[in-house]
Amino acid sequence: MALEIAALTKRYGEVTALDGATFAAAPGRLLGFLGPNGAGKTTAMRCVFGLVRPESGAVQWDGRPITDADRLTFGYMPEQRGLYPRMRVGEQLVYFARHHGLSARDARDAVATWLERFGLADRTKARLEELSHGNQQRIQLAAALVHQPRLLVLDEPFSGLDPLGMATMSEVLRERAADGVTVVFSSHQLDLVEDVCDDVAIIRAGRIVASGDLGALKAASGRRHVDIEIAGSAGRWLDDRTDLAVVERSGDRLRVVADAALDLDELLGLARKAGPIVRFAYGPPTLSELFMEVVQR
Repeated sequence: MALEIAALTKRYGEVTALDGATFAAAPGRLLGFLGPNGAGKTTAMRCVFGLVRPESGAVQWDGRPITDADRLTFGYMPEQRGLYPRMRVGEQLVYFARHHGLSARDARDAVATWLERFGLADRTKARLEELSHGNQQRIQLAAALVHQPRLLVLDEPFSGLDPLGMATMSEVLRERAADGVTVVFSSHQLDLVEDVCDDVAIIRAGRIVASGDLGALKAASGRRHVDIEIAGSAGRWLDDRTDLAVVERSGDRLRVVADAALDLDELLGLARKAGPIVRFAYGPPTLSELFMEVVQR
């Protein structure tokens, strides 16, 4: 089942948080919801759960307005934790699972499964405030997953996690998508998003400025990037080319941005004349570069 955000508008006084924001998230795919701070990501997520009411536009699930019954089948992980710091971990996860309709037995079984998955089975009776920041983040995710949601919406889920925690989080999200769950998450860690996501939606000042399949968006960019390393060149051999922008320089290595119509054979010929070629790689922008391109456009 798909989640559709259609022409959402929300204002807080003179501040426009959402300005006709429109995008869709498909089942079985991971969508990265990206944008600068204050762009409207959290407001849009809260609209999905009825925590914010937009002035206009609609949020739909499976082609119809979202009901309270639908929301009980959703999982939400807010950026600011919504858990009880002094309540014991196992007790509150069971509480949230029961709230979503699980029986007491099923809730206990699901909690045990997720705590084991996150390596926290021995912390069942610990109070949340006794856990590290990263482990609290894992518990917050477990609260969103414990009832097997059909839609999973996560606001900065990788915040505070170490590399092992990030790997586990990524693996869990891929598994949920593979099971047909619709997954939407925001993150400022664009390299990680690029590794995990199928689709992206990029928001700037409340408007969606790019959305769709990540590979297609990168291929459609009018810019191309070339990584070139010429042994012993000190990266100076392109200094007189005004049509090529050097965006990164490290020793003999250059990363160059150019128009998609770049004459690659000409550039390769220049590289050969400059010295021994160690690396010459040509391709579309990375997600980080695409992000900068669309938000600064």
